[in-house]
Amino acid sequence: MRRMLGAAMAAAMLAGGVAQAEPATLDPATAVYELRTYYPAPGKAAALNARFREHTMALFAKHGMTNVAYWNEIATAAAPEGRLVYVLAYPSRAARDADWAAFGKDPEWQKVVATSEAAGKLVTKVDSVFMTAADYSPPILGK
Repeated sequence: MRRMLGAAMAAAMLAGGVAQAEPATLDPATAVYELRTYYPAPGKAAALNARFREHTMALFAKHGMTNVAYWNEIATAAAPEGRLVYVLAYPSRAARDADWAAFGKDPEWQKVVATSEAAGKLVTKVDSVFMTAADYSPPILGK
């Protein structure tokens, strides 16, 4: 899985994704990974993806978060527009909490949210799972 995540990030960057410097303190062997799943509000999946593509990923990088990979779930009866699933990496859980606090207070982010949600919320629910890499996992992020 580590190799797949690293390859996905490299492909995204080559395809014009967000370029970011990987934090020097991010050690893939001890890093904390966060798997986040966003449930889009009805009719809002495209707007949610646009917000990530055009704003959120760059703001995550600005606040020290490492964008690992992003996926759109294939639509099902339970999730007709699918869900947005992504992984971020941090040096530690404390760094994660500090990064998210700074991100949430960022005036640019607050403006993006106000603009993108002028016609209603884009997300109805967020699930978050925290992980560390298994000692037998192939390298993540090219390490």
